[in-house]
Amino acid sequence: MRAAVLKAPETTLSLEERETPEPGAGEVLVRVTACGMCFSEVNLVHGHYPFARYPTVPGHEITGVVERLGPGVTWPEPGTPVGAQFLHSSCGHCSACARGEPILCPGKKVTGIATDGGYAEYFLAREGFVSPLPDGLDPVAAAPLMCAGVTAFNGLRRAGARPGQRVAVVGIGGVGGMVVRLAVAMGTRVAALARSRDSEGQARGMGAELFVATEEQDPAEALKAWGGGADLVVNAAPSTDAALAAFGGLAPDGTLLLLGYGPEPLAVPTQPLIMNRLRVMGSPSGSPHDLRDALGFAAAHGILPTVTPIALDDAPGVLTAMADGTSRGRSVIVYG
Repeated sequence: MRAAVLKAPETTLSLEERETPEPGAGEVLVRVTACGMCFSEVNLVHGHYPFARYPTVPGHEITGVVERLGPGVTWPEPGTPVGAQFLHSSCGHCSACARGEPILCPGKKVTGIATDGGYAEYFLAREGFVSPLPDGLDPVAAAPLMCAGVTAFNGLRRAGARPGQRVAVVGIGGVGGMVVRLAVAMGTRVAALARSRDSEGQARGMGAELFVATEEQDPAEALKAWGGGADLVVNAAPSTDAALAAFGGLAPDGTLLLLGYGPEPLAVPTQPLIMNRLRVMGSPSGSPHDLRDALGFAAAHGILPTVTPIALDDAPGVLTAMADGTSRGRSVIVYG
């Protein structure tokens, strides 16, 4: 099989021929249909993950078809279209795993970072960590749902988003765009915040009723003028400072949710935090049951990312462009 491999931090992907893996006990061999290219791979290139393994095959936004099952595995049967996500596996016995939240397992492994991922024609998944795709869901367009989709959906759900609330989304990239569309479908009112007006048309086309260009207007002041503030601010930008700038725009009993962040720590002002009974939380992608719920919701509401299909041969150049900030749109590797 062909694969794109990152051999070490600060290197470029190299294309290799490898043996197609055989599924062992507890494993599922997936013939990959598509794999989204996520900003997490940029962090992998820069060596930001202390748990990363090199060399590795990146990619955790995987759709494909079950090819073979390892010994003892009975589901899903070969031929089933499935998706695989950021969470590759967990220990199975800690308290988080026991209550059905393996995404919080201290021993979890991350697809395409600690294990080989979907920048290859075949992928070895762990039993219980692949999700059947809803009928009729386009596996190419759906690939980013395996990360951006479940991260956005599960974050909104964990933060208690409900109809009629005012939800402000900071950063309208891959995750932020999904937050806007999902929040609108959940019946909330949405404001989109970005540095410039370049993405205003896109955000309004997704259903945002308010757009704030933060280079022109203080985001907290703009949100306070929006009916008294946002009930939920979702930071999808790769910057902790961007989240802090919008914190003052929360309404009483509001929540700041971090889905994106930077290396800088978050230091919120204490008095408004207490006096307005505010909350700050994070949400790391999701467990398999979260992915299945996210896929079902997206299919029911016709929510799919806009993607640019590319060949595996193009992946090294695209990842380099993502790392230097010149890439635009959401690229998905498609296998013939």
